[in-house]
Amino acid sequence: MKKTDRNKKQSPGSLSDEDLMLWQHLTNTLHPLDARNKRITPVSFDEPGFTPTPPAPHAKHTEIPHAKPQKTGAHAPRQREKNASVPPQLSRFDPRQARKIRAGRIQIESKLDLHGMRQHQAHGALRSFLMRAHARKQKWVLVITGKGTFARDTDAAHSDGHVWDAPQRGVLRRSVPMWLEEPDLRSIVVSYTAAAVHHGGEGALYVQLRSSSGKK
Repeated sequence: MKKTDRNKKQSPGSLSDEDLMLWQHLTNTLHPLDARNKRITPVSFDEPGFTPTPPAPHAKHTEIPHAKPQKTGAHAPRQREKNASVPPQLSRFDPRQARKIRAGRIQIESKLDLHGMRQHQAHGALRSFLMRAHARKQKWVLVITGKGTFARDTDAAHSDGHVWDAPQRGVLRRSVPMWLEEPDLRSIVVSYTAAAVHHGGEGALYVQLRSSSGKK
């Protein structure tokens, strides 16, 4: 009987007796993986001499900044504060209040006469007068502008005192209503209208001031 030549080259895919014995030994020592723990971590390897390789560092995660909530109350944006500081437009003078003033049921608390003043003087006097009256918490004041001279005597002013149709030569009579429309005076003035005859008629204005809290 011929001896098996161990040095003879084996065909591809075939295993020697030693390889088969080693494979059988390995398969007997293996245990099936628990399906509930499919993830294998380095700590699960406890064979002697095994050194787990640390995972490669991941790229630094860049967080997307979240939009900050809009502040309210005392910390409102400056834009809102700017809008809130714009004074309201003048209102139409309440006809009932005008009738009470003309009838004496509402008393005029202060009076300013602009007769004989130049335009720049009258402008400064009007501002100072209204600011002082508002600081004193006065509500109803009288401003006398003078009637001036109309180009046509038959033309008259509107009843609310805001607009006169006829071309006017009285500078202060034209200017005072425009000055009352300025933002700094609108912050303290509610409205105005032509006064009664015994208070100066079309040459004077009833002016209603706001309360210190900003309300009418």
